[in-house]
Amino acid sequence: MSFLQVEVISHTRKVCSLYKRALRNIEAWYDRRPMYRYRAVLLRARFDENRDVKDLRVAQQLLEEGEKELFSLIHYQPKKFTLSPGGVAFDREVLPPDWVLDYWHPMEKAAYPEYFARREQRKKEYVEWWEKTYGKPTEAAH
Repeated sequence: MSFLQVEVISHTRKVCSLYKRALRNIEAWYDRRPMYRYRAVLLRARFDENRDVKDLRVAQQLLEEGEKELFSLIHYQPKKFTLSPGGVAFDREVLPPDWVLDYWHPMEKAAYPEYFARREQRKKEYVEWWEKTYGKPTEAAH
């Protein structure tokens, strides 16, 4: 449940996030570098205008207005990084689970003796920890 917010996000971090998302949106709209830089400088100037606002209510209102404006100007096909969520190569690399190494042939394991010795030791330590924490597993009667 990674979508749940479990920490308090400061106002400063929210503003920085809004700024970065706005820059990425500008980057999606303007593919020519000079136009992008021009728009990025204008965006930075808009953020710097309200940099010294001390009243948190006003700052919160400005942040909400900025979020609404960004939502209304969002690109219809935003750029995505290849390995980021939504990118074309996101989650394509299949990482094999650890138990696959248990089925290696002894000749394959012989190429990495220190690794497999340490792995066996850690497996024993994990089993001991499990039994100490949760108790030994009981055999179910058939």
